[in-house]
Amino acid sequence: MDFIMPAFAGLIIVFALIRRVPVFDSFLTGAREGFSVLYQIAPTILGLVFAVSLLRTSGAIDVICSAVSPAADAVGFPAEVVPMAMLRPVSGSGATALLISVFEDFGPDSFAGRVASVIAGSSETTFYATAMYFGSIGVKNTRHTLVAAIAADLTAMIMSAFLVRLFFG
Repeated sequence: MDFIMPAFAGLIIVFALIRRVPVFDSFLTGAREGFSVLYQIAPTILGLVFAVSLLRTSGAIDVICSAVSPAADAVGFPAEVVPMAMLRPVSGSGATALLISVFEDFGPDSFAGRVASVIAGSSETTFYATAMYFGSIGVKNTRHTLVAAIAADLTAMIMSAFLVRLFFG
């Protein structure tokens, strides 16, 4: 299996040479454009990382989670998963750390573990993805994107508890 990527790269180079494409010049052009995109989106990503760090260290996430917990209980959502569900749209790595914590505390086959797993697989890091994709092309006004994406995340969270309860009783 270790040969697949080098073989694929070799195949691309051979195909480019057959079509008389200047391979190295094309590579340099692509690398230059890649750095340009990185330069454009770096401030957005740094701002997002700073905001996530600020929310986590200030305790704001804990305050928000405790405010949301009664509503989560009302719809049958496990309180143990609320912090992960709140962090998932903002930080994939933070949500993964909380997913592992749920696994360690309650087990992966528990109701909380299964709901957390479904959320991890069916939701997106909404704010990161929006910042990354819109920032890379210079869009400042996301219009209805965030509202629709957050609605999709909320749907994923509510349906995760419902479907886990339905299929695993």
